[in-house]
Amino acid sequence: MKVLVQNLAIEYRDEGVGPVMLFLHGWQDTLHTFDLLVPLLFPARRIIRVDLPGFGESETPGESWDLDGYVRFVRDFIRKLNISVDTLVGHSFGGRIVIKGEAAKELDPRRIILIASAGTVKRRTVRNAVIRALARIGKIVTSIPPLLFWREKLRARMYRLIGSDYMHAGVLKETFLKIIFEDLSASAKKMTTPALLIWGAEDTEILLSEGKSLSRLIRNSKFKVVNGAGHFVHREKPQEVTELMQEFLR
Repeated sequence: MKVLVQNLAIEYRDEGVGPVMLFLHGWQDTLHTFDLLVPLLFPARRIIRVDLPGFGESETPGESWDLDGYVRFVRDFIRKLNISVDTLVGHSFGGRIVIKGEAAKELDPRRIILIASAGTVKRRTVRNAVIRALARIGKIVTSIPPLLFWREKLRARMYRLIGSDYMHAGVLKETFLKIIFEDLSASAKKMTTPALLIWGAEDTEILLSEGKSLSRLIRNSKFKVVNGAGHFVHREKPQEVTELMQEFLR
């Protein structure tokens, strides 16, 4: 189904009855990433999933957004549906939105669940160095027309080096660069809402050690590890993830 939020046509799913659980997906993903969790949760809960702007079947904003832009979107989406969120769930990039929004008191759920959430430690890798360089290129030689061609050639080569996450057309490339290196450690320290952090033991995208570091920053948080699962732990081990959620929500 569709709803208009900030003049963007937004795709979402609304299933079940009871306390509201709002799910936010990761980068280059869609609301369907949570498909396997829904039948395990919704008999006793109202499950709302949304395609964030620029992903899935939702419209892409006309300009690049930063993380605060996505926080404001989620706030306005909640207001548009006129709901009170009992539990806010974020996977990876979705977790960034949850952390920033709760710390700023723009989002006010009763409980939070973070699944392999991004946002704190920034490892020094060749890939990250390339991403940082990309962020700078946009600020270089923009006023020198003869160099514009070579700047775009260099951009294209760098995007190939860092992989498919950054190959979205148009404004999403710039959106990613605005978001990826924002350190949310200070925001995590401000969080007061009870939180459950769930991590796959084999996560190579956001390491288990990073999850533990994030958990130490968030007061009143619990950290749970699912063995034999990676970054998409909720898809790889839906039954185990659901059991952890239900235990936390009791």
